[in-house]
Amino acid sequence: MARYEVPDGLYYTREHEWAKVLEDGTVLMGITDYAQEKLHDVVNVELPEVGARVRQMEAFASVDSVKATSEVYAPVSGEVIEVNEELLARPELLNQDPYGRGWIARIRPASSEELHGELEALMTADEYARYIEELEGKRV
Repeated sequence: MARYEVPDGLYYTREHEWAKVLEDGTVLMGITDYAQEKLHDVVNVELPEVGARVRQMEAFASVDSVKATSEVYAPVSGEVIEVNEELLARPELLNQDPYGRGWIARIRPASSEELHGELEALMTADEYARYIEELEGKRV
């Protein structure tokens, strides 16, 4: 039985972000259950600016926890069109609901072709689950 939640239908980075392609072609993203568990209690979130242009795997936000500050990387390239401002007042949503109310940003890709190529560089749920199992195995 998996220790961490890894929902199907999302894409995952090696830095523990998730990405979900929405019906309108934009991408909703956040940090994974594994990431929030490793951070422990999140106490502050620095969100990207709406309108900012980001490149895939470029740091564009940060999360402060009682343990450390961690960079958040854009899973895809494009323009930040929305941020989850609720996290400013309730950063603990990242711990409580990382795949739902704890989302971080919505990105509009420059093109569907670029998005398709970038998604191929990310992991599926099965690949990410194996990846975190490997990471956990190395820590024993």
